[in-house]
Amino acid sequence: MRVTWIGHSTVALELDGVCLLTDPVLRSRVTHLTRARSAQLVAPPRPDAVLVSHVHYDHLDLPSLRRFDRSTRVVVPRGAGSLLRRQGFSQVVELLEGEETQVGEVTVRATRAVHDARRVFGSEVPALGFVIEGSTRTFFVGDTDLFDGMRDLATGLDLALLPVAGWGPRVPAGHLDSQRAAEAVAMLRPRVAIPVHWGTYRRIGKHLPPAKLREPAESFARLAAGLAPEVEVRLLEPGASAELAVCEGAPA
Repeated sequence: MRVTWIGHSTVALELDGVCLLTDPVLRSRVTHLTRARSAQLVAPPRPDAVLVSHVHYDHLDLPSLRRFDRSTRVVVPRGAGSLLRRQGFSQVVELLEGEETQVGEVTVRATRAVHDARRVFGSEVPALGFVIEGSTRTFFVGDTDLFDGMRDLATGLDLALLPVAGWGPRVPAGHLDSQRAAEAVAMLRPRVAIPVHWGTYRRIGKHLPPAKLREPAESFARLAAGLAPEVEVRLLEPGASAELAVCEGAPA
């Protein structure tokens, strides 16, 4: 499996002949946020399916989605499909927690996320995480807080993609900061954990040096090493990739 972190919550997963792209935000500016100069923006591979965890503007970005062919399959939480259909997307799959869909040889299952999500003047739409299972098993956590039962969402994980910060100085309820993300790793016990949702966007007019942008990810790595020392933490820069080998006994 090849994993490319595009930045923020945008990750390209290539496995078993399938390419999945999570929460694509592919612009230098989104609402009141601008991409940090150090966060290199690279073009993602052409996806077989796009997975959208929730409807907040820094996760469901319609201008970014319009870059893809309208026949691209887009998987969204139940209630968000009309946003995509109005843009001309013809293959929109709406999922509730516990439901799944098949993309080639890969199964995508929606999981619970504790995160209030709505768009301006819109009604609340449930947020989701996604377990992606083929020859490897990945958990894209989405935006969520810690909650009872998180450890039961996915077992035998090869990879967990966890948010560890945001775009401002405060990480509010409904999100994972470095400490809560490390606690999530201790619950989930993946082989590898990669932190996302950090160091990519900042408020317009707010300059942060690269070391400050990296601080949440490095803090997460230290905390995870203490709470779950058997888990390998890999820190990627935006635009960088990592590869994971299939372990013996992995799901077929």
